[in-house]
Amino acid sequence: MQRASHWPFPYYDKVGALIAALLAYALFALPFATFRANRIVPGDVRSVLDALPRTWAYALYALIGITVCCAFFRNDARLRLGLALVGLAALALAIGSAASHLTPVDNSYARVSPASGFWLLASGLILMATDAIARLNPRPALRIVLLFLALGVVAATLISGQWDALSVMKEYENRRDIFWTEAGRHIQLAIGSLFAATLVGIPLGVLCYKVDRLRAGVLNSLNIVQTIPSIALFGLLIAPLGWVAANIPGASEIGIRGIGMAPAFVALLLYSLLPVVSNTVVGLKGVSNAVREAARGLGMTATQRLFKIDFPLALPIILTGIRIVLVQNIGLATIAALIGGGGFGVFVFQGIGQTAMDLVLLGTIPTVILGFTAAILLNAIIESNLFNRGSRA
Repeated sequence: MQRASHWPFPYYDKVGALIAALLAYALFALPFATFRANRIVPGDVRSVLDALPRTWAYALYALIGITVCCAFFRNDARLRLGLALVGLAALALAIGSAASHLTPVDNSYARVSPASGFWLLASGLILMATDAIARLNPRPALRIVLLFLALGVVAATLISGQWDALSVMKEYENRRDIFWTEAGRHIQLAIGSLFAATLVGIPLGVLCYKVDRLRAGVLNSLNIVQTIPSIALFGLLIAPLGWVAANIPGASEIGIRGIGMAPAFVALLLYSLLPVVSNTVVGLKGVSNAVREAARGLGMTATQRLFKIDFPLALPIILTGIRIVLVQNIGLATIAALIGGGGFGVFVFQGIGQTAMDLVLLGTIPTVILGFTAAILLNAIIESNLFNRGSRA
């Protein structure tokens, strides 16, 4: 009763109140879309009422208004999740409708882009959905199902042509073949460097765990690598790899050069080693001595204990390090474009150079989606029963 006297809404949700304020501000105070006569000139911002047909605008106001009320007050997390997902779907359809509504007929130069209000609305709805999922705490398999459903909805929207009038999709149409080539290079850099770091980092972590005198030196050296800015590290690798390509027969033929994917790959590998090595050491140190003594009492050799006892128990922590590396490398691979390594960074830096922000988005959005997808998948794998059986044993 005392709480009610201090605050007129005793049933409000603290996190939801912040989300509700964010959604309301984005809807009523910020522009929804930007119209430009061509891809590089400054644009004119449009509110929801100006960017959308009246029916669409009023429907969006009503839906976001209901979502704001739902977010503000305490209620079932399933209702919050459902409204957030419906809101995201409506927002996706609305921005496509705004692009078609604002683009003049038979005008191939005009550009329509989402403005700050759209991005803030999308962020608020995603935050609301994430909060609801955290409260529901679904099983790892269900999280993966929800992820693929969301990706399927995005893919269906793209295939349907609902977003074809958006500027970022026009940039994609002009670069369709190059886009998928750079997407392959981006994934190659991120996954390839992760695979190499796992092959090198886990044995090195085991060695550091077993040899105390080696541990401090290796971890300190890897910490120093982490302090070097990514662009600087890429630059530092150009000279030695260029020398290898020029002086070692066959090196250039297999792709080792001063610029290109080779220095980017090596740099990502070096950045990846610290999380893998340190998490391997922490995971192995966390195995109970009583479990090891029991295994020794059963007559297991040191090698058998390592592979049958230590690794299964340490695996969740090691996988956490691998998840950190993958998400980190997906982001860092963008910088590789500066030294000819390819990837989505090609579009980011081209867009910055041409003052074409939709071209920047063409590189940024897939990078964010890849990182988000990788984080959810690996989190689900880490929390699954498959890797928790050993820990419970």
